[in-house]
Amino acid sequence: MPDTVRSVLGRALDALDGLQQLGEDVDDEWTYVTDLGDAWRARLETVAQLRGDELLPDARAGAVDRAIDEAGRITDPHRAIDWMSTFPQIVLVALGERP
Repeated sequence: MPDTVRSVLGRALDALDGLQQLGEDVDDEWTYVTDLGDAWRARLETVAQLRGDELLPDARAGAVDRAIDEAGRITDPHRAIDWMSTFPQIVLVALGERP
């Protein structure tokens, strides 16, 4: 059965949380990381509310899953902060949304 927007975004939000937790290790950036995480979480949750039950073609769900996999490979806190800006935009584009 195909994924829904809600299920894919649930996985993406978990990955974003992981990036945020890693990024919070940089003490000087804690406020920025928290604000960035809150902003992107709100944007992704809005999409989930609007399109949650929509079925996704396998290619779109797969694109999000590949981005999630890549985010999960990040171990450097500074790179995690960079990816907190990039990752949600990749997810949105994969879903056919404007970043």
